[in-house]
Amino acid sequence: MAGMRIIRRVGPKGQIYLKSGLVIVALVVLTIWLALTPPGILGKADAIGYAVCHRIELRSFWIGDRPTPLCARCSGMYLGMLTGFIFQWVQGKRSALPPLRISIPLSVFLITFGVDGLNSYLHFFPQAPTLYPPSNLLRLATGSGLGVLVAVIFLPLFNQYFWIEPDPRPALASYRQVFLLLLLVGLVSAAMYLQIPVLITVLAVLSAVTVWLVLGMCYSLLWMTIFHQENSMDTLKSGWVILTAGFTTALLQIGAVDWLRYTLTGTWSGFIF
Repeated sequence: MAGMRIIRRVGPKGQIYLKSGLVIVALVVLTIWLALTPPGILGKADAIGYAVCHRIELRSFWIGDRPTPLCARCSGMYLGMLTGFIFQWVQGKRSALPPLRISIPLSVFLITFGVDGLNSYLHFFPQAPTLYPPSNLLRLATGSGLGVLVAVIFLPLFNQYFWIEPDPRPALASYRQVFLLLLLVGLVSAAMYLQIPVLITVLAVLSAVTVWLVLGMCYSLLWMTIFHQENSMDTLKSGWVILTAGFTTALLQIGAVDWLRYTLTGTWSGFIF
């Protein structure tokens, strides 16, 4: 199978050694990262969030007496992405971008994300002009909107590049589908905002896992390009080598940022302002 020939001109025994070596490297990276990061599933989620988010406590939701692994805006963004991914994934390997009548209105989410992010940032400076008082509800909502926009663009592009025979249809082709997707994202966001202990714990972990998922998908595409494996996979199983390399690289990046930030700050907590 084409997806399994990662390095061409290598015999069957050489491929076995290379694949075995990749698995060993992946397990070593995972073991070291698990050993050096905070304990518990929420501790591991914190370590992932630590690599991409400021984790300022005032701008985060809370699980009991601890902040979530990602701030309110990042939580919304990655949960929006995850919901968008699942919504599209159940429809198959669809690879066309949404039509302009849908993608243009959805681009408003990028504008609202930028406006609210800038307005929120300016509140760090007491004398700076601002438009309105920021809130975690607005951060969550604008983050969720951007997550949806990223999902409906990124997953079709991934499908175009990854599969042998991607479905040429768009996964988001009607206003009815847009409404249903936004409703699902709204329900997820509401569950996050209510901060019900069990629900928010599950959603907090899922938001952190989505960080690894997105990075892993990006690095998988990079490895496909390096080894000229574009459009060579017919199942996820056939792409396990590329995916293992991609997700291991993503974990290396997360670990490297974790190490650098912890070295500079000496704490796993968020930034303090």
